[in-house]
Amino acid sequence: MTAPSTETPLVLSIQSHVAFGHVGNDAAMLPLQLLGIQPVAVHTVQFSNHTGYGEFKGQVFTPAHIADVLDGLRARGVLARCTAVLSGYLGDAGVGEAILAAVQEIRAARPGLHYLCDPVMGDVGRGLFVRPGIPEFLRRRALAQASIITPNHYEFELLHGAPLASVPEAIAAARSLLGAAPGTGPSLVVVTSLRTPDLPADRLATLAVTADAAWLVKTPYVDLQPLPNGMGDVFSAVLLGHLLRGKPTPDAVAGAVSSLYALVSRTSPGQRDLPLVACQAQIAAPVDRFSAEAV
Repeated sequence: MTAPSTETPLVLSIQSHVAFGHVGNDAAMLPLQLLGIQPVAVHTVQFSNHTGYGEFKGQVFTPAHIADVLDGLRARGVLARCTAVLSGYLGDAGVGEAILAAVQEIRAARPGLHYLCDPVMGDVGRGLFVRPGIPEFLRRRALAQASIITPNHYEFELLHGAPLASVPEAIAAARSLLGAAPGTGPSLVVVTSLRTPDLPADRLATLAVTADAAWLVKTPYVDLQPLPNGMGDVFSAVLLGHLLRGKPTPDAVAGAVSSLYALVSRTSPGQRDLPLVACQAQIAAPVDRFSAEAV
């Protein structure tokens, strides 16, 4: 009898990095580790802090820098061992191309590779906050290569090209983005912070859509002003971790929503970051669990 593999799954996480705060890789690494996943972090920027604190210092790394780091990982055989790729905020469309090149390279050896692309572009109230060219890159290039996308409501409407009036309309819009095979579009669309007119005003919803099923997870609306940064980064990391650990899609989505709600609801008013370290137990085993309802 062959012993089960004890090798820890590796996730190539190509995102921003801040010395202080929890966004990008600094929001994704701890959740992945707590779920038994080893992140291989490649930083697209290095800033002193995230923009929620106002002034920041640091640099946006060039596509050549990203390619150089990936080349070093390739030489160590690390890229070939990665079972998933995670990406979020892009400082430059050229960095996006370097990410897609890595995805295509790994997928050639691992056809079942998960590529979770969080298409960070903006949010309700803040509007668009990425550089010109990023939305077009995400729509025209990244969407086709992703196996999972996790836009918020605002970003999903940008990808869809029109406002959404109802949950059934959102489901139809999500299915229009799905691909028939790897490299043609995602097989799973997860829309966070969904607030269509047909949903209760005191609830926040997350919608998960595949070709033949859809689920809705609803939580109480937590009215924090301002909202802490990095919520989408944490959600995407936890969702990917659950999927890599073999959870069915509705359970993985419900688990990620439950963990994020636990962290948001424990965030002090005015705090700009989620309490990842202080409340780390809520990441793998949240006290309040919400279920995914088929719609």
